[in-house]
Amino acid sequence: MARPRKSNEKTEELPKVKLTKESIKEGLVLFKYIEPYKGKFIAGLIFIALSSVTTLAFPYLLKELIDSANDINQGKLGQPPGTIALMMIGVLSIQMIFSFMRIYLFTSVGENALADLRKDIYKRMIRMPMDFFAQRRVGELSSRISADVSQIQDTVTTILAEILRGILTLIIGMGLIFFISPRLTLLMLSVVPVIIIIAILFGKHIRKLARNAQDQLADSGTIVQETLQGISNVKSFSNEWFEINRYNSSINNVVSMAIRNGQFRGLFVSFLLFSVFGAIVLVVWYGAGMMQAGTLSFGDLTAFVVYTAFVGGSMAGFADMYSQLQKTLGATQRVRELLIEPVEDVTVAEGNVDDNFKLSGRVEMQHIAFSYPTRPEVQVLKDINVTAERGQQIAIVGPSGAGKSTMVSILLRFYDPTSGKLLFDGKDATSIPLSQLRKQMALVPQDVLLFGGTIFENIAYGKTDATQEEVEAAAKKANAHQFISTFPEGYQTVVGERGIKLSGGQRQRIAIARAILKDPAILILDEATSSLDSESEALVQDALNNLMRNRTSFVIAHRLSTIRNADKIIVLEHGLVKETGTHQELLNVSDGLYRSLSKLQTDWSIDTDNI
Repeated sequence: MARPRKSNEKTEELPKVKLTKESIKEGLVLFKYIEPYKGKFIAGLIFIALSSVTTLAFPYLLKELIDSANDINQGKLGQPPGTIALMMIGVLSIQMIFSFMRIYLFTSVGENALADLRKDIYKRMIRMPMDFFAQRRVGELSSRISADVSQIQDTVTTILAEILRGILTLIIGMGLIFFISPRLTLLMLSVVPVIIIIAILFGKHIRKLARNAQDQLADSGTIVQETLQGISNVKSFSNEWFEINRYNSSINNVVSMAIRNGQFRGLFVSFLLFSVFGAIVLVVWYGAGMMQAGTLSFGDLTAFVVYTAFVGGSMAGFADMYSQLQKTLGATQRVRELLIEPVEDVTVAEGNVDDNFKLSGRVEMQHIAFSYPTRPEVQVLKDINVTAERGQQIAIVGPSGAGKSTMVSILLRFYDPTSGKLLFDGKDATSIPLSQLRKQMALVPQDVLLFGGTIFENIAYGKTDATQEEVEAAAKKANAHQFISTFPEGYQTVVGERGIKLSGGQRQRIAIARAILKDPAILILDEATSSLDSESEALVQDALNNLMRNRTSFVIAHRLSTIRNADKIIVLEHGLVKETGTHQELLNVSDGLYRSLSKLQTDWSIDTDNI
């Protein structure tokens, strides 16, 4: 049933870090991705400066235009208003070009640099060892490559430019208003910063309320998701009323929070309008007195008010930009963690198996012991000794938690043993390049993951340059061609996310076809038929027999009936090899674990048949 629970899954708010020397230094490391585009980046900086200058030139020309019109009314000679207006149009035209170039250049640099960063992150992430993925959630890693990089991208393409532009506007604007009237500037500085500080505090509180409302809305979405995923449980317990009440309660909380947020926003906007226009009235009133005294012209007063608005806007914008910069440094730290993580020594270029590393299929495990890095005190495998000759079928059985899947992980070198040796054709596994080793091995797991493309693409994953004929031949050996041919699109049928459009047996046969196409020297089957019905199991088992023929195979099995013909059966218990032998040899061990497991399955099968 969709269970009530406390909300731990909030809408993700990227954490911030303090601006320290260390965090800034760490953030600057990512500027190496900008280096290939430094020409455009420098040009962008130049256009930012030019854009700021032309923007601040406009109020000055406006002042000149007003003073010119006023002088003409008083019969004084001066610059014709038409000339000044044309100059203003010219400045606006130049400003338009500068703004376009600034945005274009920074966007170009940011998009290219962050594309390179994304590629690097993914390239490293896909080469991480299995232990790395065992300790992290998929959602967390996806967030690194999406949310964190997007935050950095926003900073490089927009926020960085806005910070530089804001600083220039603040410095030049302050210089100009002080030049126009030092007295008015001092008056403005006594009022505007106080308004900005109050506005920032108001803004922080409003953002907090908005985040709480978003979190509550996310909880409502979680209730819907849980209810629909567990709809059969909800209906079977007749708990529709309970889920409706739970959802209504959550939505009512959202409405309550949103209204409270609206009240504070109303107060904030009212305060802002009163404060801003009140400050303008104060400045204009004081400036009018200066005009009457003849110490300030009407044009000077107009320019002063406009420049004050520019300076105030820049000061107010710094608070949000500072917050964004903190988030970016936090995102940078998390991305940097990925970029400095140790990776597996695998090749990332396409290539064939080197003749020097070709395997015939002989495998030895000599005194293998293993503990997972996260639980070093728990020994999962203890003194494992197994030898598989070329072409032999080795079955691995035992109760849950015996260490069967761990043995598979050791064979694939997802993990290296804590002690002991793993040998392929007499060579130490560590002397064979990892990619060369894995190119000659294939895994058919219990839970087959198909990629969301076509059937052809999923089978061809075993050999990316395979032809249509090769894919079809593999599918026929895997007993998959027949059901594929019944689909209207045939091999171009899209399987859906994780292969959801196919049945379990069909997914297994696609995975077997993929392994056949790879033509490995060593095959690993991890309980490949355990979750199938009898009809599907027969088809899959026949396909597996085709796949295992003339190649070394390690088969993990719960259904002992599928491994009766194995050349050797390894019985594991608590990480130790308890018994070794053929099916018949192990059945003859009177108090043997294998015999006990076999009897349990036989009794269960008889009971099932009698039901």
